[in-house]
Amino acid sequence: MIQPDFTLAASVQTLPTPRTMYRALSRRDPAYEGVFFTGVKTTGIFCRPTCKAKRPRAENVEFFPTVTEALHGGYRPCRLCRPMDGTRPVPPLVERLRRAAEAAADGRVTDKDLAAMGVEPTTARRQFKAYHGMTFHAYQRARRMGLALREVKAGKPVIAVQLDRGYESTSGFREAFARVFGAPPRGAKAAACLLARRMETPLGTMLALADDAGLRLLEFVDRRGLERELVGLRRRLKCAIVPGNHAILDQTAVQLSEYFSGLRTEFTIPLAPVGSEFQGRVWSELGRIPPGHTRSYAEMAQRLGIPKGPRAIGRANGSNMLALVIPCHRVINADGTLNGYAGGLWRKQRLLEHERKYAS
Repeated sequence: MIQPDFTLAASVQTLPTPRTMYRALSRRDPAYEGVFFTGVKTTGIFCRPTCKAKRPRAENVEFFPTVTEALHGGYRPCRLCRPMDGTRPVPPLVERLRRAAEAAADGRVTDKDLAAMGVEPTTARRQFKAYHGMTFHAYQRARRMGLALREVKAGKPVIAVQLDRGYESTSGFREAFARVFGAPPRGAKAAACLLARRMETPLGTMLALADDAGLRLLEFVDRRGLERELVGLRRRLKCAIVPGNHAILDQTAVQLSEYFSGLRTEFTIPLAPVGSEFQGRVWSELGRIPPGHTRSYAEMAQRLGIPKGPRAIGRANGSNMLALVIPCHRVINADGTLNGYAGGLWRKQRLLEHERKYAS
């Protein structure tokens, strides 16, 4: 991961004050979607801030930063607002901010620019962070560095890149570049980076990382251990992670949409998984499980010629960083029960039901 500018994984979140959240709940304020969830003590359910159910009393609610924490608090999802089902569309202001950053000559939108757009900077920061989990300025800094690396690798003079990206100080540009990519601009032609994009699905937001080799990671953003995976990828590939565009990311977004729409049951995205030789064997075998079918860990072990290795199979499954496209969700216990899915057993159940529905 890039630190401190671009944190892709969810970290400990600081909630607004209870008074602020209750006021947002009372107003059903969409600006707070994704910022908090409300647990209602009298009903045992948890809701989105915009839920249309009758407003509970202030003394009967408690607030959580994530779905996971609400579940750990003993609450079940509301059937009206369905906080775990589907994802909200990109808020218009967030989309407007992203487009403004892409259109800016140097990739930078200042508070003065926001004011000229009629946008209150504090509102922009709150909504962008609520949706993306990172500030708008952090997004811009990471994107500018990613564009700078691409231009340096293409042979553009460093001083021209520095000025084009809005850095007036040569030393400041050099330090910022080295902090992200581990090398000064002049030595960066061989530097690598993974391009990152968040993608919305009916089962929650996913994070995709890709480079020219293929898709490296596709995970639900609330997956246990995602931050550790990002650190490991960055270390093993000796690369940085920056937001950006890539043809493989475009392909991934299209095929995810087709998958959840029932138009496709298998993926044809170029993959470049990072793992050991044994893990690679397990992942290849996972790809042979037909959609709509499942196998037990013991069956997997038999097929791989290691009949005493179900536990090793389980560990390799857990190391898979390409959810859905390498279908580790199709492996279950011998008795037919579900087990071992870092994205959550509820997602595993939904994925299997979805595939059974459309595989035929």
